[in-house]
Amino acid sequence: MDNKEMLTAEETAAMKPDYTGEITAIIRSSDTPKAIMSKLEDYHGSDIANVIGTLSVQERKRFYRVCSADALAEIFEFLDEEDAGAFLNEMDIRKAAAIVSKLDTDTAVETLRSINKEKRSLIIDMLSSDIKKEIQLIASFDEDEIGSRMTTNCIVIREDMTIKQAMNELIRQAEENDNIATLFVVDEAEEFCGAVDLKDLITARSGRPLEELIAASFPYVYAYEQTADCIEKLKDYSENIIPVLDDSNKLLGVITSQNIIEAVDDEMGEDYARFAGLTAEEDLNETLPQSLKKRIPWLLILLGLGILVSSVVGVFEKVVAQLTLIMAFQSLILDMAGNVGTQSLAVTIRVLTDENLSFQQKCRLVYKEMRVGLCNGVLLGSISFAAIGLYIMLFKQKTAVFAFSVSGCIGLSLVLAMLVSSAVGTLIPLFFKKMKIDPAVASGPLITTVNDLVAVVAYYGMSWLLLLNILHLA
Repeated sequence: MDNKEMLTAEETAAMKPDYTGEITAIIRSSDTPKAIMSKLEDYHGSDIANVIGTLSVQERKRFYRVCSADALAEIFEFLDEEDAGAFLNEMDIRKAAAIVSKLDTDTAVETLRSINKEKRSLIIDMLSSDIKKEIQLIASFDEDEIGSRMTTNCIVIREDMTIKQAMNELIRQAEENDNIATLFVVDEAEEFCGAVDLKDLITARSGRPLEELIAASFPYVYAYEQTADCIEKLKDYSENIIPVLDDSNKLLGVITSQNIIEAVDDEMGEDYARFAGLTAEEDLNETLPQSLKKRIPWLLILLGLGILVSSVVGVFEKVVAQLTLIMAFQSLILDMAGNVGTQSLAVTIRVLTDENLSFQQKCRLVYKEMRVGLCNGVLLGSISFAAIGLYIMLFKQKTAVFAFSVSGCIGLSLVLAMLVSSAVGTLIPLFFKKMKIDPAVASGPLITTVNDLVAVVAYYGMSWLLLLNILHLA
């Protein structure tokens, strides 16, 4: 390939449009409001949302006055709730209420939760009764329930309508709702009956019964279901929008593909935080006290377990005093036990996302992980036996009997520690799941510390039994 055609990463980056700079220049220009809005129409709401936070407060206040409530609502859909709440706090109460009224209901609820109580009450009081009712409905659900993530932005038709009546209803509702690819059907009691694809409705002949177009097997979820329990179900369907029902099977709203992505992202963020030994997810903007509050609980627990591990080492003080050489290989046993336990933990938590696992399948999982741990232990123990034996004999100038006795003890300890650690890494999350506790709480640091305890007991116990009491090497 010609060198001229080969671009460096810097050159490639330089060729990308500088939307941030362009949008910032437009907002800061002295053009009329109409001219500014005309230019900003060429940019995506997400790109404009990325710029707002870089502006000064005065520049943002000018921007709020320039933009219409519709334009600002589109931009606010791409902001996180904390930034959106902060920006609402900066603007006039009437403009803030106008923006909230244009947002998707779920976004409006999340945004309102992040602003001060006094202003939130004022904004809600200025909303229309219909919007206020929808916001209060979604706000009534806990944050970990699927109902808190739904939106009422959908098209709803009655099952007793004709094709023509359904089309007229679609056109009427489409003025306020843009999720029109799928229409949801309810009966006289507002109970969910199924869904109709927009394409099928448009191409259907006017004399055809509407019930022939209704997909009665369309997937749905209940509003009070836990988000974590619904994620796998939602991911299994290729639908862009899924209805949410109450306990009486009445249609309350819908979950969109964007809601599903956000739910998956939030759940993964929480799991990663727990894997790292945090009580909650962190971000770059958190204060020192907030970060400490999230980290210190697990650290205190791990400190207690660490003290226990050290105490166990103290029990074997005589073994260490008589065979100081074995101290050099303690970290090998501890590290391998911790690694095996963490691997089993990751596999188990992934498997536990399937809520339909039977007792037999769980037993098979434990057996499989222990078998993997045993095989890995035998393989790595054999390598350690040969490598460490040669090391002690050649570099420590010990006899072959002494060298390979110690390395044999290390190899056997490795097998035992890896076998037990794989069982611990599987059984702890299974136990937590049984106790209705998120298995991700069995975080990496917890498993590692528990397996340190297992490894210490296995290693020094084996050294005491084999090297001191059977072989009398001291």
